[in-house]
Amino acid sequence: MATRGPLGRGKRERERARVEKQKQKVVRREETKQRRSQVGPNDPNGVDPDIAGIVPGPQHNPWLDDLVDEPTEDSDTSDNDEGRG
Repeated sequence: MATRGPLGRGKRERERARVEKQKQKVVRREETKQRRSQVGPNDPNGVDPDIAGIVPGPQHNPWLDDLVDEPTEDSDTSDNDEGRG
């Protein structure tokens, strides 16, 4: 059986790419940290804008508006039975 050659070059390239990517992540995290410290929170009261205005407790059901009061089949059949008899 033939033996394969050394695979070190590809491994070294992958390792260098990984290290470079890690350095880029560190730089990006530092920039984000600085930007957040300069901007500060959006609301001075400390309220998260995503949940501002949400009232705890039961909420209005938006699908109830789609329901129409239609007579049920039971009431229709009882009317028809009376007319036949």
